[in-house]
Amino acid sequence: MTKHLAAMAMCLAGCALDSRPPRVRGASELIDNVPVYPAPKVSRCASKALGCADAMYLAQTYVRRLSTGDQVCLEGGFGEPPTSKCKARSAVVDTAPNRVLIEVREAKPGSKWFDKEIHQFWFEEGALVDLALVERGY
Repeated sequence: MTKHLAAMAMCLAGCALDSRPPRVRGASELIDNVPVYPAPKVSRCASKALGCADAMYLAQTYVRRLSTGDQVCLEGGFGEPPTSKCKARSAVVDTAPNRVLIEVREAKPGSKWFDKEIHQFWFEEGALVDLALVERGY
C-alpha cells in the first residue's frame, strides 16, 4: 500500500503548476516576439577606404566567435571586453545560424539601452558587425 501512496505522491508533485510568469526566450521559433535587429542591406564599407574592410574583417571574426555566456558591451566598446567606459553591458544567451540572442544586463543613464535592461534581442551577425564599425567611426 505504501508503494502506491508513494507513486501517487510523485504523480501529484509532477502536476504542480508554477505560478511564475514564463520567461520568453528568443529561441522559441514558434511564437517569436523578441525583437530582431537585421543586418543593413548595404555594407557600411561599400564606399569606404581600405581600413574599413580590415575593421569589418575583425568585427566579423569577433561576432562569429561569440557563444553563450560571453559578456559583451553593446554601447561604448563593442568588440572589446566590457570596461568602465561601457554604457550597456550584456550577455550572449543563445545563438542560431546567422543570429545572436543578447540580453541587456546593465545600462547606464544616457544609454539607448537604459530602459531595456533584462530584455533580449536577436541580432543578425551583420547587425553586430555594423555596430562594431559604427563604434570605430565608419
